[in-house]
Amino acid sequence: MCGFCGYYSRQNKLSDDILEKMTLVIKHRGPDATGFYTNKNMAMGHVRLSILDLSAQSNQPMLSQNKRYVMVYNGEVYNFKHIAQALSLSLKTTSDTEVVLEAFAKKGIEIVSTFNGMFAASIYDTVDDVTYLFRDSIGIKPLFYYEYNGTFAFASEIKALLQIPEISQHVSINSEVISYYMHLGYIPEPLTIYNHIYKFPSGHYGTIKNQKMVIKPFWTIENQLQKEVITDETLAKAQLKELIENSVQQCLISDVPYGVFLSGGTDSSLVSAIAQKYIGNLNTFSIGFHEAKYNEAPYAKAISSYLKTNHHEFIVSFSDALSFIDDMTNLYDEPFCDASAIPTMLVSKLAKQEVSMVLSGDGGDELFWGYGSYHWAKRLSNPFIRIFRYPLSQCFSLLNNRAQRASYLFQYPDTSLIPSHIFSQEQYLFSLNEIKNLLLDFNSIPFPFAIPSSDKRILSAVEIQSLFDLRYYLKDDLLVKTDRASMKYALEVRVPLLDKNIVSFAINLAPSLKQNHGIDKYLLKQVLFDYIPPSYFNRPKWGFALPVALWLQNELKPLIMDYLSESALKQTGILQPLSVSKLIHQFFSGKKYLYGRIWNLLLLQKWLIHYNETAMPKKFSI
Repeated sequence: MCGFCGYYSRQNKLSDDILEKMTLVIKHRGPDATGFYTNKNMAMGHVRLSILDLSAQSNQPMLSQNKRYVMVYNGEVYNFKHIAQALSLSLKTTSDTEVVLEAFAKKGIEIVSTFNGMFAASIYDTVDDVTYLFRDSIGIKPLFYYEYNGTFAFASEIKALLQIPEISQHVSINSEVISYYMHLGYIPEPLTIYNHIYKFPSGHYGTIKNQKMVIKPFWTIENQLQKEVITDETLAKAQLKELIENSVQQCLISDVPYGVFLSGGTDSSLVSAIAQKYIGNLNTFSIGFHEAKYNEAPYAKAISSYLKTNHHEFIVSFSDALSFIDDMTNLYDEPFCDASAIPTMLVSKLAKQEVSMVLSGDGGDELFWGYGSYHWAKRLSNPFIRIFRYPLSQCFSLLNNRAQRASYLFQYPDTSLIPSHIFSQEQYLFSLNEIKNLLLDFNSIPFPFAIPSSDKRILSAVEIQSLFDLRYYLKDDLLVKTDRASMKYALEVRVPLLDKNIVSFAINLAPSLKQNHGIDKYLLKQVLFDYIPPSYFNRPKWGFALPVALWLQNELKPLIMDYLSESALKQTGILQPLSVSKLIHQFFSGKKYLYGRIWNLLLLQKWLIHYNETAMPKKFSI
């Protein structure tokens, strides 16, 4: 795992000191080696976290054997040995980096469609003066780019792009995306908080030629849908088990110590069980909090005991977590309010003391329907509920806190926007109607969340909700959270359940194999029970939750007074002070379910004030 950056222009040459600044600002992603490449049009920088082939021969930027191509690359292509064999590549190293480069040199950019893994890369053709960018099918690894007036720059993190004076002086905050952030808690691809800086789309490659970039897809989720779904449970279980075992085995290829993040839930337990089966003496890592109402660390410990893994349990206090709030502003480079980033940073920091790579269970909930949002998608598709949704909402709003929160779910503005509406309300965030009342200047821009209709088959409401999560929530929130939190400590995280073959298989499973007799993630659990007895999972699913509502009422209350005060709101000029004041009053008057909205606005204001480089609200510390 690594980090890289680059700059291409025929008008201007990037100075060596700016290239060095770009590269070193992402040094946390790769502390093991640093390298540079420059010519009159192109400048590239790379920082390396050595996982495969630890020798200097695998350092980057890497030059192809024919001396024509230069590559910077971040990630792992798990099927690299198969590709090397199929193309009869003659190699000097044992790294996947060289295979990616030499396969490109032999077959061209379309070879990217055969790569299975997590990756982002740029390859520069020194002969034809052409630059190529590409990003993995699911969007596991990040890639940002700047494009303006014939100048292009790219990097693993936005902060690297902002080291270029030409960019930092030219870009401005894209105020239109604030509504997306308020609705989702993150900014979806291809947008970023800045004008002229974009998230490179997953499953695509780009060609920069003659001062223009053309971006084309090589893999999309919609194209994986089949006309007929898989209904045979016995056959489906056997196929899924084989796919997951193969994926975990591929993810275990490493030249450094590794382990698994183990929460004790279905996904991480399955990944741990298979990894332990193949290697033995597996390192597993879990985190818990002294003050947690529902501490799942004992469940993780029970699973590790059953599997006989080398378990590392970290129990910390909530005050330890609070100290990481400032890191969210700097680490994610744009407004981002997923509070689970904090424990992810904590467990990554602690795991790095033992290993340099871990596996995680990310993706299981989206692929096999483990969220409550899928039940809401089914409810809201009921014709009766659609007709009477407003009276139902009014009735619910008169009851307790839980019912009041549910009342918002019936208030969707348009059927095409139901997926994003369900998501926002399940995450305790703002509906579109609320956003209109909160923003000083609300631009009625189209929310790009409607899932294109499939020409293969008619999708159910739950399938559409799942595709929404795969295209947006998983990619632009969960995977972003994990990448930045882990790479802050130079820890590589691999996600075997997001093997593109598993994704293609899962989205073509019959709904009855995902939700069956009240059991969510039904088929995945049947596979799990081949490794671990069901009795270990006979408990409610709490999920990991920080006491954000409690924090906001106590330790973080001074921050609310600072960052969401009328003077602070007027300084940033984004939010309606009276509307925000009303929201805060409702929260402190007993409507605790509004905590997600307060947290969302607090981190937005904190980021905006940090961006403006004002010292008005003091830096938060415990």
